[in-house]
Amino acid sequence: MSVAVLGLGTMGGGMARRLLEKGFAVEVWNRSSGPAAALAADGAIAHADVAQAVAPADVVLTMLPTADAVSEVMLRGGVIDAVRPGATWAQMGTIGIEATERLAAEVARRRPDVSFVDAPVSGSREPARTGRLVILASGPDRAQAILGQRTVWLGPAGRGSRMKLVLNTLLAFEIEAVAEVDALASRLGVPYADLVQIVAGGPLASTVEMTKLAKMEGGDHSADFSLEWALKDLDLALNASGVETTPVVMVIAERWRELVQEGYGRLDVSAARLGLAV
Repeated sequence: MSVAVLGLGTMGGGMARRLLEKGFAVEVWNRSSGPAAALAADGAIAHADVAQAVAPADVVLTMLPTADAVSEVMLRGGVIDAVRPGATWAQMGTIGIEATERLAAEVARRRPDVSFVDAPVSGSREPARTGRLVILASGPDRAQAILGQRTVWLGPAGRGSRMKLVLNTLLAFEIEAVAEVDALASRLGVPYADLVQIVAGGPLASTVEMTKLAKMEGGDHSADFSLEWALKDLDLALNASGVETTPVVMVIAERWRELVQEGYGRLDVSAARLGLAV
């Protein structure tokens, strides 16, 4: 099977490398040439022309950062017309419910022979690299055999994006919780080692929370999932739900927005710890 991966950032690059290791023929494209060239050295076929990347592919994966970027490449750039008949397009970035449903409708109108799958993923850098992402897929039944074992099928296109916003909102609460707990512990003079000893392995903290707490305490904000993209997902959730449904989400988003404006957006979401008084 041939797979085209469009967008080779943290997630897309990890997914492409994993596909190569599993023996797939992988066509790659990225706006900047560096990531594609690095994957070409490991056996991928790099393309400067995105239409040429999708033309031979049985499955096209888009892992682009925003709805506008996806529309610019696939629709306004005409790449959808270069997708081979009978292929599957899995849109795997988090772009929101409204944009996803617009894409599904446009594909149905322009290319009814192409299966559009709304397939955002749950996970970050390391799961992408090691094949442990959970794919939150929704779309036509005929595409269900395409995306792999760690796929949850949720119904018509758009339901995957709904679930992704729910999960990333939960993640935001976890991140903000451990950031404020770490700041509170510092303010009260509670040693980090004591906090970890009490909380680790118990019911109060998840694996994600303990991992991010350790990054915060160690000042390691190397990006697994960047703060700016986490903020984008909170804004998508707010746009979909309204502040009446998620008032605390708005508060978290505004605090994180200040951090992004201060230049911390490319850091890991653990950088939510920054700016809290101790």
